[in-house]
Amino acid sequence: MVISSSRSRATETASTEAQSPAIGLLGWARWIWRQLTSMRTALILLLMLAAAAVPGSIYPQRSADPNGVTTFFDNNPDFAKILDSIQMFDVYTSAWFSAIYILLFISLIGCVIPRTFVHARNLREEPVETPTNLRRMPAFLASNASPETVRDSKQLITSAAELLRKQRYRVAVREGSNGETTVSAERGYLRETGNLVFHIALLGVLFAVGIGGGYSYNGQRVVVEGETFVNNLAGYDSFSPGAFFKPEMLTPFSMTLDKFEVQFDLQNRTNIGTPLDFRAYVTSRIQNGDGTTTDKKSVIRVNEPLELPGSHVYLTGNGYAPVITIRDKNGDIAFSGPTEYLPQDKNYTSLGVIKVPDGAGPQFGILSFFYPTQDKLTTGARTSIYPDPLDPLLSMNVYIGDLGLDSGQPKNVFELDISKMKQVAGGKSGVKGLEMVPGQTVKLPKDLGTVTFEGIKRFASLDVSYNPGGIWVLFFALLALAGVTLSLTVPRRRVWVAVRDSELQVAALARGDDPALEKIVAEISAELTGDKSKSSKESDD
Repeated sequence: MVISSSRSRATETASTEAQSPAIGLLGWARWIWRQLTSMRTALILLLMLAAAAVPGSIYPQRSADPNGVTTFFDNNPDFAKILDSIQMFDVYTSAWFSAIYILLFISLIGCVIPRTFVHARNLREEPVETPTNLRRMPAFLASNASPETVRDSKQLITSAAELLRKQRYRVAVREGSNGETTVSAERGYLRETGNLVFHIALLGVLFAVGIGGGYSYNGQRVVVEGETFVNNLAGYDSFSPGAFFKPEMLTPFSMTLDKFEVQFDLQNRTNIGTPLDFRAYVTSRIQNGDGTTTDKKSVIRVNEPLELPGSHVYLTGNGYAPVITIRDKNGDIAFSGPTEYLPQDKNYTSLGVIKVPDGAGPQFGILSFFYPTQDKLTTGARTSIYPDPLDPLLSMNVYIGDLGLDSGQPKNVFELDISKMKQVAGGKSGVKGLEMVPGQTVKLPKDLGTVTFEGIKRFASLDVSYNPGGIWVLFFALLALAGVTLSLTVPRRRVWVAVRDSELQVAALARGDDPALEKIVAEISAELTGDKSKSSKESDD
């Protein structure tokens, strides 16, 4: 019977336990929204965004350095494929970076807007009522009041209200049901205002970056001395538009590279040959609204871009462009012009590729090295010992075969695919590689014709970019700085003054740590009682 009774009580207890109701779809949506719009989530997303941006500074990005991406693929083909599969070369437009960006945007909006309405309502409300027990406040001071003071308590409270108003407090004088008159004062609402301004400005930065990025573009062009670049899609070597970009947004202008100069260090023995300055002298032609054009001569330096209508032109690289002419066996020109050579070291030992698909003979390609100031190593290999062309030399290895230009696949102009070609000069071909100095002409092997080293020009790698959101990013960033400065420097305080139990009671409360509270209470009490010595003593303490 006892066992049966215990079981029945257990069954009854289990049946009467509270059952949690099902949350439902709406409940889950409300819970997710509250979690997403909490300040803690916003801070976590902000840290995640900062961490997600780190790979963009480690790995080259297609939007800013397409040649760097190509080089990375050449040096690390397997690892580059893995990185490319997770969009490490397009970090700032990747799906995962955009997801963090959008979630942060939503979180800040859901967090800031309600707080703004609450703050606006608080600004219209009077300070809170005086607590019943002021002795519980962090800063409290009671001064014995004379009978006259007790009788004139209303006058004392009026004086306290005037004193606090002079100190820029919002003041409310209230009279209780028992006839007691007290002062309640608050100041420091700018602290919350600054905090809200900071978060609103942060939203502005995100908005400006997003919209500005959508209408922005970034393009690269290598220009040889004497060449002219025209600002249209066909004029770029590579071009990365924003999501909202349209070709007609390009401002019409052209730019000619007149001369490129590099200043090298010749004074410091330990740094001889170190570049000190790069200068690209250009002439830009800008089309005016009335159909006329304006020519403008400028100098582009590193970190000193050229500002043109709707564009900024940056200098990002440079090198040599030897002028080469190739004639076939019939004496007809098969190739002629400057060829950009990519620098391989600080002394500008440079690599260049020449492809000759059209001529009287078979297709052939040339893998070439340019040495501005030639020297020979103990191994017999050529090198450059100084970056200026004091003793220039051009060496060439020649390959015959299919260049792969008829496949329809785009080819890198700085690469030569020799998988279907045979080496006929240089290397292990049995024929010595070609070597030339400026003005020299040599014969090509296999009756391919001749090659002439006409001269040397320089080239400049230019980056043309436009982002209409840049000025707004700066504005909101400065606004955020002003907001966070206010929120960190303006103290939020509440002060109460009352006459109770024959005492003048002054108390204060601060949001956060405020070491000046006790001093403030002492000064207010001394001002009201006329005891300035006490105030001075408290200040010294």
